[in-house]
Amino acid sequence: MLEHGGRLRRAAREYGIPLADWLDLSTGVSPFAWPVPPIPPSAWQRLPEDEDGLVEAARHYYDAPGVLPVAGSQAAIQVLPRLRARSVVGVIAPGYAEHAHAWRMAGHEVVRLPAVELLMQAERFDVVVLIHPNNPGGDRFDRSALLELHGRLAARGGWLVVDEAFIDATPRQSLCRDSHREGLVVLRSVGKFFGLAGARAGFVCAAPALLEALRERLGPWTLSGPTRHVLQHALADVAWQQAARARLLAAGARLGDTFDSAGLREGAGCAYFQWRRHARAAALHDALAHEGVLLRLFAGDEATPPSVRAGLPADDAGFQRLRDALARALRGLSA
Repeated sequence: MLEHGGRLRRAAREYGIPLADWLDLSTGVSPFAWPVPPIPPSAWQRLPEDEDGLVEAARHYYDAPGVLPVAGSQAAIQVLPRLRARSVVGVIAPGYAEHAHAWRMAGHEVVRLPAVELLMQAERFDVVVLIHPNNPGGDRFDRSALLELHGRLAARGGWLVVDEAFIDATPRQSLCRDSHREGLVVLRSVGKFFGLAGARAGFVCAAPALLEALRERLGPWTLSGPTRHVLQHALADVAWQQAARARLLAAGARLGDTFDSAGLREGAGCAYFQWRRHARAAALHDALAHEGVLLRLFAGDEATPPSVRAGLPADDAGFQRLRDALARALRGLSA
């Protein structure tokens, strides 16, 4: 099992700080969650039904010709590699590590490369896996360039897989409306933008044949009845979505300024998080954790430099606490 953010209980035990006293910035989940209404008893009492209107709501929200509900984009990440014969797969690095892990576990040859090198060497690969915007690296891509890349891959039976888990704040950049094209697979996550990570819900946008193959692999009832009920309403709440986008973009810019002002400028981010390289990332992470501020640590490997990623504080008090903790931690590291 790979490491992920959100391990707050483990941090509380390790550092001896009660759960309620933490500022948990270890994930990229929006702290501005969609307000979940009461769930009717029937959602708990009946088996989930595909004809409940969720797919139609998702097709409208994503502007996608076809969608498949899945138990978080993670479910699709694990199964997609099993739908292809052995391939050479180029995966963006640094990036969400589950992508490379899943393709490797399914027997494919995996090469991890920075975005620029991956795009320049795309002819080497049968499958190219991108994250847009990239988590954690923050890389962004031009839609027309991605479609051109897809065309070159598809012409020789290849795939372009684009993980758009963090694109909801800037939806015009999405490839979902083009996902009817053979060999283009777009993954979407509900948890990040709507702040509903516990729902474990997402969607795959792709051509009908691939969606059907994925459905056969995943089996029935990928989402629970209560989750389907909540998602159908959240995806239709246009007014909330517009306000949430503005709020996320402002908070993301503020978070970037917070790190830049602290002297941590090497990195990038998006509306949901900021990623910063630091030679002593592990020590910085530890110093902040002693203050009850939990970030996501990337200890460093051949494709990912030592670095930390911070999600959004929920309010002014959280931003002030982060600023103060960063100042103290960095002073301690330089002493």
